[in-house]
Amino acid sequence: MVNFNGTIISSSQSFLDHGNRGLRYGDSLFETIKVVNGKINFWEPHYLRLMASMRILRMEIPMNFTMEFLSSEISDLLAANELQSSPARVRITVFRNAGGLYTPETGEISYIIESHPLDDPFYTIDQNAYEIELFKDHFTGSGLLSTLKTNNRLVNILAGVYARENGYDSCLLLNEKKEVVEAISGNLFLVKGNTIKTPPLESGALNGIMRKQLIEVIGKTDEFQLEEKPVSPFELQKADEMFITNVITGIIPVSKYRKKEYGSEVSKKLIGRLNALLRLS
Repeated sequence: MVNFNGTIISSSQSFLDHGNRGLRYGDSLFETIKVVNGKINFWEPHYLRLMASMRILRMEIPMNFTMEFLSSEISDLLAANELQSSPARVRITVFRNAGGLYTPETGEISYIIESHPLDDPFYTIDQNAYEIELFKDHFTGSGLLSTLKTNNRLVNILAGVYARENGYDSCLLLNEKKEVVEAISGNLFLVKGNTIKTPPLESGALNGIMRKQLIEVIGKTDEFQLEEKPVSPFELQKADEMFITNVITGIIPVSKYRKKEYGSEVSKKLIGRLNALLRLS
């Protein structure tokens, strides 16, 4: 079952047409959210990011698009899919209504909410090997639009195909300045000594919710120093540790990049603090 504009319908039912602007032009945004036993993790940051992104794309925000309204819409869908008492992955997709060519006829929007079961309610560290490589065939832009969760993800898609064809678990994306920006499906953090570094939004890094949470967690500790600065590819093999973050998996330690192998001690410390933050919230 999915929620389309407030109506719960079968996921097998046709409800989109050929004029959909998300399909035609990528005129669309999305939020991927983790929900555990009906509780939406980091709901306020997700909601505020969605609203800010809609404003940047000049979409009209409906008057009823409040935190309470969307939370209720998510809850209704989870109940319809019998996921209200288990961990779930929820995706909210917002797209501008049909009409126009590149220039839209309206700023009004429609939305879809989907939900799928997840295995683990907590964030855990996967001890399996996780090898990455640089993706250099295409670049992501360093502008504001790259920081948004839009449906324009061709570079990520092609990087995913490259990773699969060459036996890597993920790839790192570069911007047009040859700065390392992020991974295919998450933000990047490097650890060197007691310094943890992540690419800044100015490099085109996604304004990730988990990125934001970890920056706050790291900022509250005296053990580590955080840097938001451009990352050169030459820094990757000099790092002691490297990890990727997103709201579904939490922290993914990278075990190998080319000839360099990495540990995961800092990742383990941060995942514990992240779970503690969720218990307190």
